[in-house]
Amino acid sequence: MSKKVFIGTDSGATTTKMCAVWENGEPVSSKVLQRPTHTEKGREAVITSWIAGASDFLAQNQLQWSDVAGVGLSIPGPYERYGVFSITSNLPASFSGWDVYSDYRDALAKIAGRPLPLVCGNDGNFGGVAEARLARGNSKATVLMLMPGSGLGAAFIGADGLSLDGDTLAGMEAGHMPAPLQLFGLTGKPFTCGCGRDWGCVEAYTTISGLPQLLAEFLKRHPGHELATSTASTKEKVLSLRTRAQKGDALALEIFDFQARVMGVHVANLVMALDTSIVVIGGGLMDHEATTPEFRERYMRIIRENARPYLWAPQRDTVKVVAAELGELSQAIGAAVVAMYHSQKA
Repeated sequence: MSKKVFIGTDSGATTTKMCAVWENGEPVSSKVLQRPTHTEKGREAVITSWIAGASDFLAQNQLQWSDVAGVGLSIPGPYERYGVFSITSNLPASFSGWDVYSDYRDALAKIAGRPLPLVCGNDGNFGGVAEARLARGNSKATVLMLMPGSGLGAAFIGADGLSLDGDTLAGMEAGHMPAPLQLFGLTGKPFTCGCGRDWGCVEAYTTISGLPQLLAEFLKRHPGHELATSTASTKEKVLSLRTRAQKGDALALEIFDFQARVMGVHVANLVMALDTSIVVIGGGLMDHEATTPEFRERYMRIIRENARPYLWAPQRDTVKVVAAELGELSQAIGAAVVAMYHSQKA
């Protein structure tokens, strides 16, 4: 097999993951390399961490920088312009306006001894690229991916295998569309969302970020539950819910069932707009190491059941809603695959 490889760098606020693919798109390794991002130490420390992580990954897989044909960088949005951070909730305020693309490109050229092609994009979009490649196989089907975690990542992957970025690089920020709250039996003011919108963002009803508000709401229905009188912090309470649900806790199950109902209607809403053939659901609730098959199957079943009535008739028996397969590898692999695709077009 050729040693021509493409590196994927998936940088989060606290952890950076490294992976790579061969020129045929197959992963170099099934093991992701993780390193601290060091955002608290500033911009230069982040670049240093990325370069060190990429070098370590190559060394662990008996590769050299001379084998590298391109690099993809997966980072959270929003952006001021291509490769330039705007104000991002999980990053230091000093990172706003940082031309991370240029700084990483220059550092890569220095370590490699030559310019390396670099592509940069939204982490959710790149994760969608990797999962779409698996989900559609040899077909040209378009793919929608939704990734509930701390927030709600979303991606639309076209027939060319690449994501919809949009004219301002804010395409598919679908977590911040309004949820049709009248369908879900909640009364009162819509939940708050970290983005500042007041219309009831889907993200606030489907992800970890909204669990404190969901817990407060559903405890009204379970006043005798031990969490109602627990002295644990709110964070500890909400992070216990996934484990509780898998043990049959009625409150926790009701909360995750509610999240799945909202997700199902959101799936239908997006499929109506995009007319995708495949919907991939990722995120921590699909993590095979942290959730049971029964929990995942229940969550996916409720999504499918709540999406179906709102789809157009021709879509109801053709749209496939499937679980993601790559887990924590998806965004790093996706970044590498996008770099590979751009190389093929050059």
